[in-house]
Amino acid sequence: MGFARTCSVALVGVEGVVVEVQADLEPGVAAFTLVGLPDKSLTESRDRVRAAVVNAGAEWPQKKLTVGLSPASVPKSGSGFDLAVAAAVLGAAERVDPRAIADLVLIGELGLDGRVRPVRGILPAVLAAADAGYRQVVVPEQTAGEAALVPGVSVLGVRSLRQLIAVLTDEPVPEEEPTEAGRPDAMLAGLLVPGAGLGTGLAAGPGDPAEGPDLADVAGQHRARRALEVAAAGSHHLLLSGPPGAGKTMLAERLPGILPPLTRQESLEVTAVHSVAGILPPGEPLVRRAPYCAPHHSATMQSLVGGGNGLPRPGAVSLAHRGILFLDEAPEFSGKALDALRQPLESGHVVIARAAGVVRLPARFLLALAANPCPCGRHTLHGAGCECPAAVVRRYQARLSGPLLDRVDLRVEVEPVTRADLLGQGGRGESSAAVAARVHEARARAAARLADTPWRVNSEIPGHELRTRYLAAPGALADAERDIERGLLTARGLDRVLRVAWTVADLAGHERPDGQDIALALELRTGIARGVPVGAGDRP
Repeated sequence: MGFARTCSVALVGVEGVVVEVQADLEPGVAAFTLVGLPDKSLTESRDRVRAAVVNAGAEWPQKKLTVGLSPASVPKSGSGFDLAVAAAVLGAAERVDPRAIADLVLIGELGLDGRVRPVRGILPAVLAAADAGYRQVVVPEQTAGEAALVPGVSVLGVRSLRQLIAVLTDEPVPEEEPTEAGRPDAMLAGLLVPGAGLGTGLAAGPGDPAEGPDLADVAGQHRARRALEVAAAGSHHLLLSGPPGAGKTMLAERLPGILPPLTRQESLEVTAVHSVAGILPPGEPLVRRAPYCAPHHSATMQSLVGGGNGLPRPGAVSLAHRGILFLDEAPEFSGKALDALRQPLESGHVVIARAAGVVRLPARFLLALAANPCPCGRHTLHGAGCECPAAVVRRYQARLSGPLLDRVDLRVEVEPVTRADLLGQGGRGESSAAVAARVHEARARAAARLADTPWRVNSEIPGHELRTRYLAAPGALADAERDIERGLLTARGLDRVLRVAWTVADLAGHERPDGQDIALALELRTGIARGVPVGAGDRP
């Protein structure tokens, strides 16, 4: 009788659970039994592993073979267990030393010819292994760079099962034929899910902001440009409303260009989500720029917050984690889908309960909404001939519910572009690089102030802390207090005004918000003019 064990990782959402893979050989009729709550793709690994072992030059044991995946109560899915199953079988057959694989974590799919194919979710799997105390992992060669992002873990990338056997037995490692230049590499097919990136409108920000759309291309729109700067500096949610052709989508597309690069921790979080979702570009293991996700208005609630068969997969709110979720034509989204955004907007994560289990997915994003004033879009234009009945206009605007809008910090009316601005007579606006520099300075001030706290940007500060610890200048809240008495502000609205005011103060270099900072924050939230300059480059 032979016995061996090794380890792999089962992914539940973007979190991993270390699974012990055990192989037991007993005398009897040759059979292969796989137990431990596997799904269909994992059950099929019996045939893949058998063919891979034989084609790798090893002998398949002609005995009763039982492979167990422990803990048996955790559902296992996917083909990433193939490599661990093969290693455990070879250890039980004494082709390799069982002690050599006992403390290894192996992740990878096996082809029938013995090649090791990459799978999705390598980064969160290796992170889970490191948290569990494992220090040696074996992954497909194509994903070794992604696994190496985890500090303190020794990573071995292999191209075939033959190479793994040679390493474990101290034999000469055979060379595998590389893919010919110019030919597509079929091995990368396991990393990308068709439609998962382009189909959701997801695109990672460019490595250099200068490569993307520039704010200098936007004609006029000084108020909206200022709101974009405040939104980027404090990660505040933003609503752009106005007639068609005013530039709402154009402005939103330039928001990623003024966001600062992700920190190391944020990059790991985003990369983990993208790896699980199957949209991580091959050869680029670390996402350094804030993602930008713009789903179509026909998107369902499940595609926004997450879902799918079995355990839920990340939706648009998780794909936009630490980046921007832009909903163009927001009133055209279903009310059910929009209201599902309330929880992640407040908590920074989404909890999805299904029959197969409960999954917690990260979802801390900057929400940007664009909306027309009415179905025809001409309601706010004088003499434009809007024929929408008043009831239709109210019903259209009510699609963005009050509870959802109460969570949006900045609400800006985008006015039609004037002839002078459009023809360049008003002068060229600031570039994205100039605005990004101010945003970077403002975020640095906020980070220094919040250094000893769990928060990094102003939008994350709880309301209680804003009212007790981070106080505005004496008398600065007079206008806000009047708005509360008139019913223009809710308790949540006051907290959000204070957060925006701190961001405005950081952009202006103030120690704490003064009356003008509060007035500008109120104007950006309520749309009521307060006599404060908000044009591009105007610093209160």
